[in-house]
Amino acid sequence: MKVTRGYSGEHGRPYPVGTIGNFDGHHLGHRALLQQVVETARRAKGTALVLTFDPHPVKILAPHVDLRFLTSGEEKRARFAQAGIDEVVVIEFTRAFASLTPEMFAEEVLSKELGLKEIFVGDHFAFGHKKAGKVDDLKTLGERFGFAVHPTPPVMIDGGVVSSTRIRQLIVAGHVDQAAVLLGRQYALSGIVSPGEARGRTLGCPTANLELPLGRVAPMDGVYASVAILDQERHDAVAYIGTRPTFQSGERRLEVSILDGRQELYGRTLTVEFIGRIRGDAQFASGEALSRQIVADIDSARTILRRYHETTKG
Repeated sequence: MKVTRGYSGEHGRPYPVGTIGNFDGHHLGHRALLQQVVETARRAKGTALVLTFDPHPVKILAPHVDLRFLTSGEEKRARFAQAGIDEVVVIEFTRAFASLTPEMFAEEVLSKELGLKEIFVGDHFAFGHKKAGKVDDLKTLGERFGFAVHPTPPVMIDGGVVSSTRIRQLIVAGHVDQAAVLLGRQYALSGIVSPGEARGRTLGCPTANLELPLGRVAPMDGVYASVAILDQERHDAVAYIGTRPTFQSGERRLEVSILDGRQELYGRTLTVEFIGRIRGDAQFASGEALSRQIVADIDSARTILRRYHETTKG
């Protein structure tokens, strides 16, 4: 897959078929849209293309908003490639770019720069200065500038639209199992294991300590049944997110305990998939009380993980 930053001046793409968006999360709605782009491009022996933006428009237009993301840039690129996209065009989002009228955007960007022949967008797609352009406007402009527009209905699950916003809300509320249904996979965070305070060993549950990735959505503080991935090997685990109030530590961290087996983890990259929430964070009267709770948490995690493995077999 080719990644193009800015306008390359290339006009030789065979029959470009595209879509537009930030695709944070690559959830089931995104996957359905990308599938249509890829299938249409393949039938025409053309180019499946995604137009996306960096930084996210919210970071420029509403910098006071603490927008956190479901996927890193690297993960998004990997998922575009997995979906069969041939080229991702990344445009720097600036206030000048945001000031383009819908007509200017359609003519200069979609037609002249990208040469799109067909474009797939969601039913509620909006574009141009202050999002003044709607799907019907894009259709009209497409007729003028030589591209066909295909509005795509949203994917619905449990009576609601599958969206990045909805998934963020579920994760922040600790509903990682519900978020996984909309994502089509478990939500995960990755980090490099760093030395901690070794309290886990004294409590009978050694942990790997990871700093929460900057700018990423993190589940609500608490304890989660998880799967830890190390060098592509998957291990049942318990994950804790919080500030360790029993010890008045204060700094919010992610701690992971692999349930079976001991490995040297310092300095290695660990990915944590969140399977199900066990409980919220809590302050305990003593280390002994916390140790007893950890035993109960491990039992709960094994039950959740056993059900998870049974439902994902094959």
